[in-house]
Amino acid sequence: MRRRRAGHGDDRAEAVVSAAGRFAGQVALVTGASRGIGYGVAAALIGEGARVCITGRDPEALAASVAELGGDDVALGVAGKVDDPEHRMQAIGRVVDRFGRIDHLVNNAGINPADGGIAEIDLGLARKILEVNLLAPLAWSQLALRAGIRAHRGAIVNVGSTSGVRPVPELGMYGTSKAALAYLTKVLAIEVGPEVRVNGVAPGVVKTRFAASLYENREDEVAASYPLKRLGTPADIADAVLFLLSAQASWITGRTVEVDGGVTLR
Repeated sequence: MRRRRAGHGDDRAEAVVSAAGRFAGQVALVTGASRGIGYGVAAALIGEGARVCITGRDPEALAASVAELGGDDVALGVAGKVDDPEHRMQAIGRVVDRFGRIDHLVNNAGINPADGGIAEIDLGLARKILEVNLLAPLAWSQLALRAGIRAHRGAIVNVGSTSGVRPVPELGMYGTSKAALAYLTKVLAIEVGPEVRVNGVAPGVVKTRFAASLYENREDEVAASYPLKRLGTPADIADAVLFLLSAQASWITGRTVEVDGGVTLR
């Protein structure tokens, strides 16, 4: 095997490249994957033999990411908003049309437009957070099930947050949505097994643009609270996601794994 770096600096992950990886011949869809954790997951999947559809809101950024992932032979980009029903239908349809199947779904896209507590949050913003972070993953999962993910005994991974594991007042509504996502993961796992496994990951602070406000200009201070004394990278999360998607996790379902450098131990 050899390792190649998949561009775009800190927001991009390293992919493991091999002639035949764990996902050879398989197809995955990763939402919110033009950069950050989603891009890291997509790059790692392609590095292990998969073909991948990525989604994102910015068509230009998405096109650049597809090119960096290896182009049209292995990657497909479908631009749109994750909570838009028409976009979801289009993306699932194009995956099946282009690659002939869908084996895996990674619900990565999320938003946090309202830092702070929830006692005074605007209810419109609260609904938007739930729409994107909770209801959209459910809707994507429903579509993937209808598109045949059961037939391939596939897997779904939902990307949550440690703020959904323990209360973080500064991330009140975001954490609430991610706690609900972890519960959804459990319920869905019961309903769709044994054909499909459903798991989640709960990252701590990962060095991406999305999380920059949580560590920018004080990374050492934030990392000091972690037993492993560093913040996460997209590659850290991608490794966990790929494990949960793979046959190596064939007896694991309904679990949300904390990938957090040990910070929730404190």
